[in-house]
Amino acid sequence: MSRIGRQPIPIPAGVKVSIGGGVVKVEGPKGKLQQTIHPNMVVESDNKQVMVKRPNDERLNRALHGLTRALINNMVVGVTKGYEKKLKIEGVGFQAAMKGKGVELTVGFANRIVHEPPAGVTVTVPDPTTILVAGADKQVVGQFAAEVRASRKPEPYKGKGIRYETETVRRKEGKSFAAGK
Repeated sequence: MSRIGRQPIPIPAGVKVSIGGGVVKVEGPKGKLQQTIHPNMVVESDNKQVMVKRPNDERLNRALHGLTRALINNMVVGVTKGYEKKLKIEGVGFQAAMKGKGVELTVGFANRIVHEPPAGVTVTVPDPTTILVAGADKQVVGQFAAEVRASRKPEPYKGKGIRYETETVRRKEGKSFAAGK
């Protein structure tokens, strides 16, 4: 039995969960989210918790059990607390600035790169070397942060580029001059 799938998802006060037609909808103070559920999974809810059940122990159903529970839990957490990713910029002259709702990056290319966030995602730049991506949908926040990071991935020799705050970049030693000729 799935250890994750077995656990009930508690519904905090101020959050509404509705299940119908293969879709789970979650409403809370930070927004509304919905997720289509695989037809094999059975999702039940009283007003205190949500339970996910599977019909049998086939491989596909075992895999979907924990996944479905995790997706619904992420929706509940997203509409109550929200998710955020913090990006750091390293490199001389590398910086970020707000341009409208989007973020404008100066990261060593001839032109500046502008990233417009999708609906439900907010971007703030507290200082020129920090970008804060926040929103209710964990997947969308992570995807947008990954797109911003992909504009200039951290390189291993000098460490320049855009990285997640918790990310550590493995540094490489550069070419060494042949001293013994």
